[in-house]
Amino acid sequence: MSEQFNLDAYQQTLATQVLQHDEHGLILADTLCYPLGGGQPGDSATLTLADGSTLAIVDTRRDKTSRCIVHLVSGEQPYLAAGTPVSLTLDWTRRYRHMRVHTCLHLLSVVIKAGVTGGNLTADGGRLDFDLPEGMELVASDIEQALNILISRDLPVSVKMTSGAALQAQPELIKTMAVTPPLHLPEIRLIDIEGVDLQPCGGTHVGRTAEIGRVIVKKIESKGTRNKRVVIALAD
Repeated sequence: MSEQFNLDAYQQTLATQVLQHDEHGLILADTLCYPLGGGQPGDSATLTLADGSTLAIVDTRRDKTSRCIVHLVSGEQPYLAAGTPVSLTLDWTRRYRHMRVHTCLHLLSVVIKAGVTGGNLTADGGRLDFDLPEGMELVASDIEQALNILISRDLPVSVKMTSGAALQAQPELIKTMAVTPPLHLPEIRLIDIEGVDLQPCGGTHVGRTAEIGRVIVKKIESKGTRNKRVVIALAD
């Protein structure tokens, strides 16, 4: 299966065919849909058949055993035969907002210089949890200002590849304390925000930081003695 979201996060339509369709969901030869993972929701989309009929893809998951990407279909639908040609159209409005929020969370990890213990995002906003050093205080207005300054610099965002061995030699790139990247793999994907941040990540991101738009810090919550949660949202 070709996972086109890794090659071009901006691609919105794709001609492909059905490999398998059963009670567990739909597997395609190629897909645009990002599967749930890394705190980012699975994509939704529309599948169009040759006769013009459509199926709604309401969620996308990666099978834990086969590692195939499984598309979950809305309601009870007749199973499509293997080899059926289809056109996949991404719910672009939702995906693009995910890309904006996810990239902003990378910038948030730049502004707050502390270990990340967790995170999540939606189409409206997201959050990161930080393990704060003793005596470090977080001020929402300062964080918001710093984030929007970085966003306004319109920094290029690109994908780089490294190996597990090389990443082990640069542990400072691994910001998330809760999840360790798959260091056994020969290739690991890095997201590079030029001159500002470089870290392993499998999610989808915008091409330049200005695309994020203005963001707000909605709240800062205490989740333990040292653990603080910072919640951000897209201003629009």
